[in-house]
Amino acid sequence: MASTINSINRSVIITCAVTGSGDSASKTPHLPITPKQIADASIDAAKAGAAIAHIHVRDPDTGAPARDLALYREVVDRIRSSDTDVVINLTTGMGGDLFLGPDDDPLDFDGATDCVGQVKRMEHVEELLPEICSLDCGSFNYPIDNYVYISSTNMLRIGAERLQKIGVKPELETFDLGHIWFAKQMIEEGLIDSPPLFQICLNVRWAAEALPRNFQTMLDNLPDGANWSAFALGALEMPMVAQSAMLGGHARVGLEDNLYLDRGVLATNAQLVERARNILGLIGCKVQSPQEARDSFNLKRFH
Repeated sequence: MASTINSINRSVIITCAVTGSGDSASKTPHLPITPKQIADASIDAAKAGAAIAHIHVRDPDTGAPARDLALYREVVDRIRSSDTDVVINLTTGMGGDLFLGPDDDPLDFDGATDCVGQVKRMEHVEELLPEICSLDCGSFNYPIDNYVYISSTNMLRIGAERLQKIGVKPELETFDLGHIWFAKQMIEEGLIDSPPLFQICLNVRWAAEALPRNFQTMLDNLPDGANWSAFALGALEMPMVAQSAMLGGHARVGLEDNLYLDRGVLATNAQLVERARNILGLIGCKVQSPQEARDSFNLKRFH
């Protein structure tokens, strides 16, 4: 069932983004780093009320973001072999890091550059077949000097076509209005199956600021019948949970987006999910189970 924009959603799907790829490993002891920790965090989030776990992997020794197939395989195997059900959502965002050289030689790429094609970014998805994977619908700047995240239109068409063939639902990550516009173009070209699933990403510098008017404008540009979820980074994470439900959508929380439960109080993923569930309960909403989420988003379960 697709969400209706601007009509309260009484049955909300919570996604927990358990670790992400940000420079957060040194900022909190609760960030899961090893495959076991990431799998355990996903399972704990599910027990707290998350229907979906959005998963990155990290180098177990350094905590740095990684895109190692073996790490993804271990995380997914651990989750699937547990007795806790949760929808698996794997990122395909790794491999888009372009660090330009100095202004007088921008093509002298910095050694931190990790920019590969879409097929390489999706190897773990094609092997492990999660129900969902992210698809970042455009390139944009971050607050890092000379850094651009690269996701070209050709890459996106390649990714959408391959996901369509294997039956994995792309979560269309949209950080600005142009990303929504191009996602709709892919829908028009028949590369995205109905109903499409959008993720509205707010407060990611320098993309769309998490202002109510910006959020509403992005929702106003979604295609009819779309399912959608939203998140905002930092202290606006929990207000966005209520705002999303009030406007007809679903919600995402987790340590990828925010490290704190309260000012100065570091959170776990499960605590953030529990807080979101409580907020939703206070405004008269229930949360969906993993199987209900599969039904709502028209997901295939491969394992």
